[in-house]
Amino acid sequence: MVASAISNYEELRRQRLEENKKRMEELNLSKSLYAATPKPSPAKHRKPKSARKEVDLSPVRRSRRTAGKPRPDYKEGMRLMLSTGDLMNRVYASHEFRAVERAEQLESELGSEYPCFVKPMFQSHITGRFWLGLPQRFCKAHMPKEDEMITLEDEDGNESPTKYLANRIGLSGGWRGFALDHELVDGDALVFQLIRPAKFKVYIIRVNEHENGDESNEDVAYADVDDDVVLLKPVPKAKPRKVAKPSPGTRRSRRKKSTDVDEDVFLVEVLET
Repeated sequence: MVASAISNYEELRRQRLEENKKRMEELNLSKSLYAATPKPSPAKHRKPKSARKEVDLSPVRRSRRTAGKPRPDYKEGMRLMLSTGDLMNRVYASHEFRAVERAEQLESELGSEYPCFVKPMFQSHITGRFWLGLPQRFCKAHMPKEDEMITLEDEDGNESPTKYLANRIGLSGGWRGFALDHELVDGDALVFQLIRPAKFKVYIIRVNEHENGDESNEDVAYADVDDDVVLLKPVPKAKPRKVAKPSPGTRRSRRKKSTDVDEDVFLVEVLET
């Protein structure tokens, strides 16, 4: 009985399909449906992009007098960069004139009774931000874990309170006043000796002081240029050139005889901060 029901259903389905097919042929729906079906467009062949020509970004030389000459390279040579405003009166020290070695020698002489470390001074420590970062190992071993006021005592016994930031590991509030009061410059070196849990004994080693404690004008010289201070180094004495004497009857040369370079002439050495 079930098999006969299935066969009747299949027969009815087949008849329905044939009727639908005939109706579609009568109405011409099969062709219109085929025509309405979107056909895939053929693949377009794109031309490869040509390499871009390099553009000469150098400035155009408008003068005919210099048109045939090579363009100058302004990146070469020394530049004297002098800033104004808050960056005035800066002193730049070269590597050989820094006081780090003398500070390390003083650190060794202090002994190991109290922990200490050497901190060289740079422009970021004494101008602009007035922030002093401390050695991470030293702070983890001896400094408090939270923000606390730290006292800085100089060699004369003058005390200056400063704010120690534990998260940033450095001195913030109060350090500006200490740096200005003691006239710290780039190249100085400070020896910090922790004599109490919240007190440092600070020894200042000046960059312009000789090893015997006197200022040496032969090692370091300074000059003011447009209200800014830069470090100068002496230039060795140059040898004079030999100028040939003109033979009689010939036109006298207009070239001047070279003279000895005075030992007081200095070469400006601009160092990167």
